[in-house]
Amino acid sequence: MPKMKTHKGTAKRFRRTGTGKIMRAKAYKSHILTKKSPKRIRGFRQETTLCKSDAKVVSQRMGK
Repeated sequence: MPKMKTHKGTAKRFRRTGTGKIMRAKAYKSHILTKKSPKRIRGFRQETTLCKSDAKVVSQRMGK
């Protein structure tokens, strides 16, 4: 059976931590920022972990 190829779109959007968790960027940070508070905008900079149900699918696409 051939090797699984990494889905390049997924590889660019997610990263795996040393403990195996999958990290993702937060949404809502690209436009219409005038009505959002600076505190809220700063919070968008940090990555957050992906939930377990989504992590299973993303993990397969990243080639485990």
